[in-house]
Amino acid sequence: MKAAVYHQNGGPEVFSYADVADPACPDDGLLIEVEVISVEGGDLVNREFGALTSIPHVVGYQCSGVVRQQGALVSGHWVGKRVVSITASGAYAELVVASPSQTWVVPDGLAMGLAAAIPVAFGTASECLFAFGGLKAGERVLIHAGAGAVGLAAIQLAKRAGAIVFATASSNERLDRLREYGLDVPINYAADDFVERVKEETNGRGVELVIDSVGGANLTRSVAALAYRGRAVFVGIAGRDPGAGFDPLCLWERCNSVQGFFFPSALPAEHQRCYAVVAGMLKGVAAGDLHVVIDRTLALRDAGEAHRHVMSRQAFGRVLLRP
Repeated sequence: MKAAVYHQNGGPEVFSYADVADPACPDDGLLIEVEVISVEGGDLVNREFGALTSIPHVVGYQCSGVVRQQGALVSGHWVGKRVVSITASGAYAELVVASPSQTWVVPDGLAMGLAAAIPVAFGTASECLFAFGGLKAGERVLIHAGAGAVGLAAIQLAKRAGAIVFATASSNERLDRLREYGLDVPINYAADDFVERVKEETNGRGVELVIDSVGGANLTRSVAALAYRGRAVFVGIAGRDPGAGFDPLCLWERCNSVQGFFFPSALPAEHQRCYAVVAGMLKGVAAGDLHVVIDRTLALRDAGEAHRHVMSRQAFGRVLLRP
């Protein structure tokens, strides 16, 4: 089969498009013929400095496709079904092995490209806002990187829950586009200090919840934007400065808290609930109640170009690949 592979960590230039051996379907797994791959933030992190589980390494942990084979120990009938799956790696290829416990049947009428971008982004957004963030109607939430896939999902879900939605993005144009998804208070982080803007908009009080996918120094600033007993949920390292010091004393004065969240850990640990959350998100998009935004779709052989585009921070929504 064809796959986008690399032999060492590095920039997007490490990708090559090559022939690799077809994966074998394990007794407890599914073999999926890949139709669409979602370029996830974790793919970029793995390419830069993550562990290579094989050489050459095939990255990628979310894709949609059709089940071509199921293992002898897998219950139910999966063969021929349209599915979307979260995998440990290997999605940047024509075939991938997946676990039934992390695979969902795509609802009728939902395009495979949209389905490919749903589980991690919408599952993460929902968990950060509600299960871990405790968001309630009428509260104010600040969502960083609003034009990213998680940000767009979080804006929609927060607005639907009756929250007042603040979000950051790198330009006024991108912020204007976010208004149709539920943004109330836009903050251009390239032009304004987001903490000062939050305080201005809340008469000095701050927001009850921050969803921070940037991490590092930005997380400390996020705490400064919180109201008394406010919560910050830390969900990523898009800022690429995870070593930036976080002083827990910043939580003290206003009795704030910081909660970490990682969907690939939550899904197996709280499987029944998290699996159902993703199933609900798939149905919501299929029904038109929620919207997946696709920035662009490229051929799998152009995986390096796709990563460059995501790194440029010009993407609005998710970037997809097709084998």
